[in-house]
Amino acid sequence: MDIKKRTLTTTEESVIKWQLLVDIDSWVTTAVAGKVNNCKKRMIAEWLPKLYADDSVDSIPADEDELVALIVARDDYKDRVARDAE
Repeated sequence: MDIKKRTLTTTEESVIKWQLLVDIDSWVTTAVAGKVNNCKKRMIAEWLPKLYADDSVDSIPADEDELVALIVARDDYKDRVARDAE
């Protein structure tokens, strides 16, 4: 997935540069990576007990990316939009 580009105004760029010690692209990349990591941790923490309790689950991958793939392939998986719509 490509993340949409957003062009900062001169004012926005100046305000961010006033606060940051790194360049803006580096900061955004790090911020997104941090958010992904935190979401992955919460997802795995929520789903591992469900997977352990499910008798139809024969094995659980040790690799986090494979574990996430297993979770999102399940019939009972719902993303945030679907959960909020309920």
